[in-house]
Amino acid sequence: MRIVLVTGMSGSGKSVAIRLLEDAGYYCIDNLPARFVRDVCALLESTDHSNVALSVDSRSEASLDDVPGIIGALRDAGHDVRVLFLTASNAALVQRFSETRRRHPMSLRVRPQDAEATLTESIDLERELLAPLLEVGHVIDTSDLHPNTLRQWVREFTGIPPSALVLAFESFAFKQGVPVAADFVFDVRNLPNPHYDPQLRLLTGRDAAVISYLERIAAAAAMLDDIAGFIGKWLPSFVADNRHYLTVAIGCTGGRHRSVYMVEQLARRFAQHEGVLVRHRALGDF
Repeated sequence: MRIVLVTGMSGSGKSVAIRLLEDAGYYCIDNLPARFVRDVCALLESTDHSNVALSVDSRSEASLDDVPGIIGALRDAGHDVRVLFLTASNAALVQRFSETRRRHPMSLRVRPQDAEATLTESIDLERELLAPLLEVGHVIDTSDLHPNTLRQWVREFTGIPPSALVLAFESFAFKQGVPVAADFVFDVRNLPNPHYDPQLRLLTGRDAAVISYLERIAAAAAMLDDIAGFIGKWLPSFVADNRHYLTVAIGCTGGRHRSVYMVEQLARRFAQHEGVLVRHRALGDF
């Protein structure tokens, strides 16, 4: 199995890393007591899981010293074990806990018989407890790191390929309302409407006669070029932002002619992009 052990300081971004790994198809277990790591891996191996991510934190303090030995045993058994240790400066961690107003997990363990420990005391204790894992892990300091940068670094460390963004082109009728899930909405009601041609009224933007009609309109070609140019310019930035879905909605009055034509043409132009979807709400293709 590929086993990624995520550990490190509370507030350093372990949840960001675990969610990324889960989205990439890893079977993830958060806050697993260290003494159960070997048994859980044996169980998951018997159920044919090939990619596993386990999060171990300072709450496993009684058995953290055993983790380096557990990692060695898993590697000796033939597993690809990678240890990711996330940390941050005291100032960054104090700011994050202050913003979220969450209690530090070590706050009641510094002075259990006295008042609750200060945040700085809790952070210092956690650093001391996690010292055995710092030596065996790949360390990433997230003090001034944007979450998207952390996600990219975790991808590189674990060998996860960039996620494929699903690009959905969706036609709709304005008279039925704008789709709430649309990321971009374009209005093509300014173009001549084939509905008013009796020979085209019962057809759709997929039919050759309607396609021919709209292809003869210079404004339709110009608008198609502009929309395609906008999407082509900004699509790479959405991919780099680790987005999984991007929905472009094209609307006309009835959702049967102009918007359908535009969606079909855009889908053809972006056919080289992996994961293109075509949806026509007014035609029932959804």
